[in-house]
Parts: sequence; structure tokens; C-alpha cells
Amino acid sequence: MKSVLVTGSAGLIGSEVATFFHGQGFTVHGIDNNQRAVFFGPQGDTQWSLKRLQTALQNYRHHAVDIRNRDAILNLVKELKPDVIVHAAAQPSHDRAADIPFDDFDTNAVGTLNLLEAARRACPEAPFIHMSTNKVYGDLPNTIALKELPTRWEYDDPAYANGIPETFSIDQSKHSLFGASKVAGDVMVQEYGRYFNMPTCCLRGGCLTGPNHSGVQLHGFLSYLVRCNLEGIEYRIFGYKGKQVRDNIHSEDVARFIHAFYSAPRCGEVYNLGGGKNNSCSILEAFELVEGFSGKKQIYNYVDENRIGDHICYYSDLTKMRSHYPSWDITKTLTATIEEIVASWRNRLV
Repeated sequence: MKSVLVTGSAGLIGSEVATFFHGQGFTVHGIDNNQRAVFFGPQGDTQWSLKRLQTALQNYRHHAVDIRNRDAILNLVKELKPDVIVHAAAQPSHDRAADIPFDDFDTNAVGTLNLLEAARRACPEAPFIHMSTNKVYGDLPNTIALKELPTRWEYDDPAYANGIPETFSIDQSKHSLFGASKVAGDVMVQEYGRYFNMPTCCLRGGCLTGPNHSGVQLHGFLSYLVRCNLEGIEYRIFGYKGKQVRDNIHSEDVARFIHAFYSAPRCGEVYNLGGGKNNSCSILEAFELVEGFSGKKQIYNYVDENRIGDHICYYSDLTKMRSHYPSWDITKTLTATIEEIVASWRNRLV
């Protein structure tokens, strides 16, 4: 039986990948030490997700290892020699990173290097798929000409009619410390692919979402917004009139692309993995969509100060992904995704 090693296996993407590959007949080895609860407190706890995996997946094997522990990672990968590695573990918040710069860099950059070198030594032929982030582009997307519409900002440059392509610069812009640590990991994944000819790719995610997200204020836009709506918690908008735009991709579509790459890998590739223009929305537009399913008005407070390095408008150009993997495409609409998230939080909040 083939095996997949998934880091951050109790998180949103990790748990979806674990479930998907298990359904394809893989033994799933999950690495997760619930560091999200350390980063974000009790609301970030993913133990509920781990229990779900252990109950639902017969061939799931859990390893409560910290990816910063180099010897532990080297030994585990040497022992398992997985057929594919999906690296989804991270410190995911650019706000939180400023308070814990060492933890952030050690997790996002050094942890990624530990896994890459472990793979090079033990299973260099195994596809290595790294969950990067669109924050590697820093705030440079904010230099694109924009136009203000009633409920959103929109690109006013025809060159970006389909969104941000992978050729967009990651240099000479403000990233946040989180963005910088993810750049380090992203470039290292590319380098192991190009220098050692290993099958690696970086997936520069937009807003990755879905019903299994433990959304918190500092990370997990749609999930946290839905939770606030259902619990009557005040949602805080940081700047840009609440018209800032994100593209949202369901975690199942992410897992499907990861499997597509595993099936036909390339060396040192980069893909902007998001929902694209059709699955984009502003915060104000998200309020309206969520209210339509919950029946509750969104309570919010506006702060006229944007987050450092935040994007005003960002959605991914999916042209390269569709070109390289024509059998893959978005299957979950934004509306269907929000409906699932509302239903999930209703069940969890009972």
C-alpha cells in the first residue's frame, strides 16, 4: 500500500488531504502537534479534527512530532519513506508572526528545510508538495491600478483581468514577518526541485477554506466570519472600507490539485492556488452571502487602519494550473462553500 506523509494533518488542508488520499487507497501518516492551539489559544485547537481523522480513517497513523525537531523529522521520514509528502504545517498568521518571530521563522522556514532534507536523504523521488501563500508577493499587488465599486475594489489594469500570475514579483515589497518566512520556505522548495532535480512544487494559496477550518481572528477569513455571525460576535474590519477582495478555494479542490500534481509531478514548480475571480468576494459581499444562509445580521466594527502588508485586492490567475493539469478545475462555488461552512459551525456550536 502506498503512503502519504501529511504535515499539519489536523488542520484545514492537512485533514482534507489526509481524507482524500486515504480514499485513494493510501496509508496516511499525519504529523501534527496541535501547535495551532499554542499560536492562537483554545479557539485554534485542532484536537477535534484529529479525533475525526482517527475515527473515520482506518489507515491513518498519527505522529505528534514538531517539524522544528530536526532529528525527529529526519528519523521519521527515513523510517517511513513515503511515496508523497504534503507539507501543510505552518505558523499561518502574519499578525501573530510579529509577536513570535523566532517561532514563526523556525516553523515556516527551518521546518520546511528539515522536511526537504529528510526527503532528499530518504525518498528523493517522492513528490514534495508545499503549501505556500500568496503573502510571498508582499504588498506589491497593491501597486496595481484599482477601481472602487459599490461593494469591492477591482483591478483596473487589463493585464490582471484574470488575477495575479506566478510571474508576479516577490521582491522589494513589505511582506510581514510571516510573508518573509514563507518566502524563505517557498524558495527553498523551488531550489531543492531545481538544484537536486526533485519533484517539488509550491502552492501559493489564496484564502483556503472549507467546513473543517478552526477559524480565528488572526487566520481563517471565511470560517471566522461565519462563526462570528452565528454567535453574534462583533467582526472587526481592518481598513479599505471592507471592500478588500480575496479569492476563496474549497479545501477539497486543493486536495484534488495536490493529487493531480502527485500523479504527474514536475521539478521546482510554482502555482497560484486560489478560487480565481469567480470565487472572489469582499468582506462586505461575504457578510451578505453568510447572512443569506444564517438568517442573522452580521455585527461588525470598522477600524480605519489596514493590517500591515495586507492586500487590497487579490485573486489568483489559474491559467497555469489549468494548462499543466487540464483535468483539474474548481468544482466548489463560493456560495456552496459558504453554505457548508455555516452548516459545519452550526453543528460544532451546538
